[in-house]
Amino acid sequence: MSETTDLRSPALDPAAWTCPAPLRDQPRIVMGHGGGGALSAELVQHVFAPAFGGDALAQLGDAAALSLGGLRLAFSTDSFVVRPLFFPGGSIGDLAVNGTVNDLAMSGARASYLSCGFILEEGVEVETVARVADALGVAARAAGVEVATGDTKVVEAGHGDGIFINTAGIGLIPAGVDLRPQRVVPGDVVIASGAIGVHGVAIMSVREGLEFGVEIESDCAALGGLVDAMLAVTPDLHVLRDPTRGGLAAALNEIATASGTGVVVRERAIPVPPPVANACAVLGLDPLYVANEGKLVAFVPREHADAVLDAMRAHPLGTEATIIGEAVAEHPGMVVARTGLGGTRVVDLPIGEQLPRIC
Repeated sequence: MSETTDLRSPALDPAAWTCPAPLRDQPRIVMGHGGGGALSAELVQHVFAPAFGGDALAQLGDAAALSLGGLRLAFSTDSFVVRPLFFPGGSIGDLAVNGTVNDLAMSGARASYLSCGFILEEGVEVETVARVADALGVAARAAGVEVATGDTKVVEAGHGDGIFINTAGIGLIPAGVDLRPQRVVPGDVVIASGAIGVHGVAIMSVREGLEFGVEIESDCAALGGLVDAMLAVTPDLHVLRDPTRGGLAAALNEIATASGTGVVVRERAIPVPPPVANACAVLGLDPLYVANEGKLVAFVPREHADAVLDAMRAHPLGTEATIIGEAVAEHPGMVVARTGLGGTRVVDLPIGEQLPRIC
């Protein structure tokens, strides 16, 4: 930090911020700041966005849509700190590829190239690094993306957690595709591509040594092909999100806030597998807030919803796709769930993180 930096400037002075607690009550970073919920949003809004500025950053999407040399590009970066490194259904290497590929896909882009940075802790076994690198390479080839550049750093023992990975990716956005929450309007149909909460519960089960009668595997997968199938029906999809940190609840709240519409979901229509529901009941978790790594949620114009749903169900990653709700004019910026008993409940943006270090 420069010696001339004014720590009491509006961008850095908590007393000048307009949003309420909890960020003001957290003078130090806590795990919840990385959870994709309210703490994360306030950190971005009050610290990073004022520091960096720029119209591209202001999009605050899964990926930035950029114009360069007459082309429309999607550009995204992500960091992966999952613990453990290997889990049922995947590894940190799979996540590093699929997470960034999916962020690009949510802009309608098919990923072309990735960068990859490995941060290694002194003492980690070379064999472990090789296993992760091999998994990353396999996932990249399966997703049809090339790792074009990379970097390696090593930190002292005790200053890391084995392996951290950062990936960035670029891809072309097809002509006529404009996916952003500001396009959502009342009447749009909300579609989930499949069962939610699987990844987070898979991580927690192996991390804590918990057994739920059946092994739960992560849903980690690259969604580019599924998005291509949806766009083949119509390029006029309004917005896509992959509900990772903060789960389905965070994704829906972000879209509702950015679009200025309300969202109503039918609780019984949301696909929660019995093993996930049972695990969440035991752990005291709400499946709507549990992370996913191979699912998406789409806001689709009503006139295209049935055809898009059919196309999703015809794809291997969308066989369980289902309509879970709609955008409405009432209660703008708020997500409401209709319960099976006929009541309603507000689905808030999570404050912090139910399950840390899941991606």
